[in-house]
Amino acid sequence: MFTEWIGVIAMYGLTVLLAIPLGNYLAKVFKGEPNVFDFMAPLERLIYRLGGINPNRDMHWKENLVALLTINAVWLVYAFLLLLNQGSLPLNPDGNPSQTPDLAFNTAISFLVNCDLQHYSGESGATYLTQMGVMMFLMFVSAATGMAAAVLLFRSFMPKSVDTVGNFYVLFTKSITRLLLPGSLVLALILAFNGTPASFDGKDTIVTLQGDTVGVSRGPAAALIAIKHLGTNGGGYFGANSAHPLENPNYLTNMVEMMAQVLIPIAMIFAMGFFINRKKFAWVVYSVMTIGMLCLLIPTIFSELGGNPAIARLGISQLTGAMEGKEVRFGALASGYWSIVTTIISTGSVNAMHDSSMALSGAMQLLGMMVNAFYGGAGAGLLNFYYFLIIAVFVSGLMVGRTPELFGRKVEAREIKIASIVALMSALLVKGGTALGAWIFMNYGTAEWAVQPSAWLNNPGFHGFSEMLYEFTSANANNGSGFEGLGDNNFFWNYSTGIVLILGRFLPIIGPVAIAGLLASKKYVPESSGTLPVDTATFGLMIFAVIFIITALSFFPALALGPLAEYFSLR
Repeated sequence: MFTEWIGVIAMYGLTVLLAIPLGNYLAKVFKGEPNVFDFMAPLERLIYRLGGINPNRDMHWKENLVALLTINAVWLVYAFLLLLNQGSLPLNPDGNPSQTPDLAFNTAISFLVNCDLQHYSGESGATYLTQMGVMMFLMFVSAATGMAAAVLLFRSFMPKSVDTVGNFYVLFTKSITRLLLPGSLVLALILAFNGTPASFDGKDTIVTLQGDTVGVSRGPAAALIAIKHLGTNGGGYFGANSAHPLENPNYLTNMVEMMAQVLIPIAMIFAMGFFINRKKFAWVVYSVMTIGMLCLLIPTIFSELGGNPAIARLGISQLTGAMEGKEVRFGALASGYWSIVTTIISTGSVNAMHDSSMALSGAMQLLGMMVNAFYGGAGAGLLNFYYFLIIAVFVSGLMVGRTPELFGRKVEAREIKIASIVALMSALLVKGGTALGAWIFMNYGTAEWAVQPSAWLNNPGFHGFSEMLYEFTSANANNGSGFEGLGDNNFFWNYSTGIVLILGRFLPIIGPVAIAGLLASKKYVPESSGTLPVDTATFGLMIFAVIFIITALSFFPALALGPLAEYFSLR
């Protein structure tokens, strides 16, 4: 057990040690300063020339949003058409069929928005062509979209009044060429040398120790698994995701994948500090997020190590903790750590089955996605944190009788309205979707038009409610993990979560970028003794309190009906 603790502490410690210099490097990249990957400049110039982009032209925040939304719309149509016809296209050695329209709709949106919610099994639901041309492609561009949007936010923190906040296309392109491509290459090589498939061969046939003959899927898995973690995407090449022995062969790959998915979210925090030359503020943000993470992680670890109370009442010893749904090679501790980190950021990959987690652990996983601002996804975490920051600035200013200001710019009615709408929409999408699902299940359980809702749940009690709540929470947070006892590949779940995916992704991008654009154009007033400081521990506590209060008021009733009710029923 001591070794397991050392492993988890080492994973997190190494991640932070790498994130600080990486943040400094990213700040230089996004500011256009010389850096070690300047040799990629000719490729970038070629991309700009082919796309008709002027890299020297800064755009208004509205132009940047139009560019972001337009190019994402093009990718959505492209992905949908490819998934709809994959069965008749090349690179399909296993003969996998095309996806149905409702499944293709859900899958295309899911990967476009960096969620990677999968209502299909990777081995049989996608071909090699769509694994690379759709899933892997969208993993790169969705991560780069989030990072570019976050840097547009950084520009509004600068000590000058501007009408333009950068060029989305340039920031997007550099995110890929200067970080995601080289980083993914390194990770893919580590995975391939440790046994993850990296070929175009079809299924292999093996005979197990029990004498059974089974087909084992292969393919270009290592490259996809690399970007799925580095870009906080999370979609599994195999159905079991990183619990699969070929997707995550050993403890070394488990550490590498775990570190990779946390690296960019933390590095972007430090990149913000270096970019705007406010390192102390970056440490305040990092501290708030880390304390939030620990508040979720500590109960989870002790819940998983304590084992299942129902099994304990039978007199069965659980020395290794609650091991249902977990890989023996990782154990309860490393699996519990992964389950929280993958839900507070938007990766959503799993090395154990979340549906088998203890009830308290499930509540912590849900809370991580409901907050969606403790590290968060690549760039997207800071966007979600931003609207909490705006609300905290406004409330703090009112409490101390000062004009609410953020870095020399007044926070006024328009900004607080936008931030409030984004915060409230999150609760509406999650609870509204769950209420609709529960209503259909209770009233139309055998209706053919509803695709037999009676078959949705294997556990129709408290846990069944948690499964539906988790699905909509995961979709809204663009996370992608799930309580897999839910039968979700049907008309209702594919379309309903697809709509939530779109809104849950782009509202938290549009809102913060709009606020940043509005603030950037306001008159800059140098800070004075009357300015509310936002780089202090006291203000950090205020942000944490705002996050806690908004999340509790929005989601506690739903948690009480699901995982908390299940937790107390097991006592």
